[in-house]
Amino acid sequence: MIQAIFVSKKSKQAQIEIDAVKADAGKGIVGDRYYGKKGTDGPNITFVESEEIAAFNANFGQRIPLFATRRNIVTQGVRLNQLVGQEFSIGDVRFYGVELCEPCGSLGKALANESLTSSQVVRAWARRGGLRANVLSTGILRVGMQFNLIQK
Repeated sequence: MIQAIFVSKKSKQAQIEIDAVKADAGKGIVGDRYYGKKGTDGPNITFVESEEIAAFNANFGQRIPLFATRRNIVTQGVRLNQLVGQEFSIGDVRFYGVELCEPCGSLGKALANESLTSSQVVRAWARRGGLRANVLSTGILRVGMQFNLIQK
């Protein structure tokens, strides 16, 4: 299910948490910094598992908040890695899982501190950083909505 939704109007600007958002087919989340920038064939929404955030915090003695990974949608009870190459829906909105959202140097720098280097952060998030997906249909996403795999 969707545990939290975050958007940021500009790059490097703090993300804000919202309860509901409109997702536009081929463009992403209305009001987010990446809205319409990737084109219809590029991933335009990101997801991360709340369980991975909790595991990072537990494994490394950290207390990063849900927004710290800068992903749009924080999930609970969904194995995102399994959605690569799959079509899924949340409510009436359909998505296609394009690729893993592997950690980058920016995430490493953002989460690094006196006890963790940027490189350690990136290694810790490898294959755990979430999912990049395409928005295939337009609709509203709300906190609490469930994921459904679309069988073909």
